[in-house]
Amino acid sequence: MSESSPKDPLHGITLKAIVEELVASRGWPDLAANVAIRCFSYEPSVKSSLKFLRKTEWARAEVEALYLEDQRRAERNRVRNRRRAAMRAYRVANEATGDGDLGDDSDVDEGRDGDGLAGGDAVDASSDDTDPLNS
Repeated sequence: MSESSPKDPLHGITLKAIVEELVASRGWPDLAANVAIRCFSYEPSVKSSLKFLRKTEWARAEVEALYLEDQRRAERNRVRNRRRAAMRAYRVANEATGDGDLGDDSDVDEGRDGDGLAGGDAVDASSDDTDPLNS
């Protein structure tokens, strides 16, 4: 039985594509800072990096983990940006129709101080004889 998506998130992505994308997004100095291998620090090139990463499993695992972290971060950013765009569109639509803004204090507009009482009336907390629960 075949699944629609493979369990391996790196399925179908070549090591060359991973290294090239990391270099494009992070640059060689950042790669050298995150994965301590000489081929990222001294005279870096895609060719020398691929040669080393294909021979050294631990380094390849670190580079793949860094790539997956970048992919997760990019997906979180896409979701966050879509949510922000939807919220902006909602606010613009409400402003255009005059339905009010998010964050306006409707209690103040109705003559209330925000405590649910009109015009600054205060509740006397020391008055125990009017409380039906204390009788």
